[in-house]
Amino acid sequence: MTRAKKHSWNEVTVDRPMDKIERRRVIGERMMISRVHLAKGFVVPSHEHENEQFAVVLSGKMRFGLGREGTSEHEQMIVSGGEVLWLPSGLPHSAEAMEDTVILDLFSPPSERTGVDKK
Repeated sequence: MTRAKKHSWNEVTVDRPMDKIERRRVIGERMMISRVHLAKGFVVPSHEHENEQFAVVLSGKMRFGLGREGTSEHEQMIVSGGEVLWLPSGLPHSAEAMEDTVILDLFSPPSERTGVDKK
């Protein structure tokens, strides 16, 4: 039988995969959640992954680039505190923190690497 496990964000290990970002992650069998603090000006370049992703902006404001850059299908979307962006598997996307932002990123399936991890 699988056992439930409680986590406290204050006790989860912090990592800093890039400048201007602080992340805590809880990784389960089929899903992963990251609590991420982004400083204003943080940018993650366009990338894509097989994971389905929900970006839950708790506070602050993010600008997302959606779709392949340089094509007519590319668009920008602003997501503010209290809003959720769903990113389907395989969708190229980029992100920029327009102000200091706290975000919950949910990924399924889980992955050790995301768009902010150095290759």
